[in-house]
Order: sequence, then C-alpha cells, then structure tokens
Amino acid sequence: MGCCSARCMLILLCCLQLITALERQAFDFLGYQWAPIMVNFFHIIVVILGLFGVIQYRSHYVILYLLWTLLWVGWNVFVSCLYLDLGGLSKDSDILSLGVSSHRSWWKDNGPGCESESLPSAGWQNQQNPELSTVLSCWLEYQYIEILHCIVQLLISLLGFVYACYLVSTFSDEEDSFNFIGEFHHPSKPSQLLF
Repeated sequence: MGCCSARCMLILLCCLQLITALERQAFDFLGYQWAPIMVNFFHIIVVILGLFGVIQYRSHYVILYLLWTLLWVGWNVFVSCLYLDLGGLSKDSDILSLGVSSHRSWWKDNGPGCESESLPSAGWQNQQNPELSTVLSCWLEYQYIEILHCIVQLLISLLGFVYACYLVSTFSDEEDSFNFIGEFHHPSKPSQLLF
C-alpha cells in the first residue's frame, strides 16, 4: 500500500469519524448526558487536528490522533459496558449525566418504534419532564442503539489507528531522507546547508 492511498483512506476515516461524532453529539445533547458531550467535543477537536496532520504531513498531529484514539477506544468500551450492565456498571446510574440531572439517553423514549403510554390527566400531558412518560415497547431497545454507536466508533477508530500508525512510520522515513529544499540525503551524511 502506498503512502498516498493510506493518506486518502485516513482522510476518509477521519471524515467518517467527524460525521458520526457530530451525530452522536447531537443525541447526547438531547439527553443531557454531559460526560459524553465533553468527550465527544474533545474527540471532534483531535480528529480535526489529526486530519490537518494527515493533509499537511505533520507527524506530531497524527501521533496526537493516535494517542487520543487509544483513549477513545477505552471510552467506547466503557460506555458499552455501562449499557450492558457489565463490570458493576449500570445503565440506570447517573454517571453519564455527571449526577447533574436525572436525564438519560434520548433513545430511551424516542427510539425507533417506541410507543408511549398516555398519562391519565390532561394537565400532566403538557409537562416536559421525561420521568412522567412511560415507554411501553420499542423495536430496538435504547441500550442497543447506544452500543451500536460505540461499535461504529470502535470500528472506524481501529481502522484509523492502523492507517495512522502506517503514516507515522512513512512520515518518519521521509523526514530522515528529505531536507525540504528538494535534496535527498542520508541521515549520516552532513547536509551542505550547515556550511
């Protein structure tokens, strides 16, 4: 695989990460989940920096993207475990809202095919409190939608990690053999620019 095709693939993966992270950010805002909002915000910034690094051949930005990708994978595994109730975590806890509010995933009440139970009093139906409505059934339960978001992010991130590792190694090789004036030289030979 050539460096240009790896660059194009990583640019495509970064763009996909931005689109999926912005979509995820919108639904986290709707659910008032403050921890994911902050993490998604940092993710968007680092992916933009990584994209800049790939386009401009800046290995430091791509390395930052690589390091962040490891944290991002860990975050998505944590969120998956939370929604699957694994490792002592519970999807009913207020971890994702940072204990600030009692809100939860927007998908819990608004998932595909969700049917809500009507409230008995007409006065209660005008209230905006999500705790006052009861969801009877959905085609796909909300925790599985959240886990699907995590799986998509994990797949894109792992592919991006592989391509970014390859690009960092090729950028390093190019930095050793090119002096940015157009002359190729071996790192052990002194450059004539120093004289």
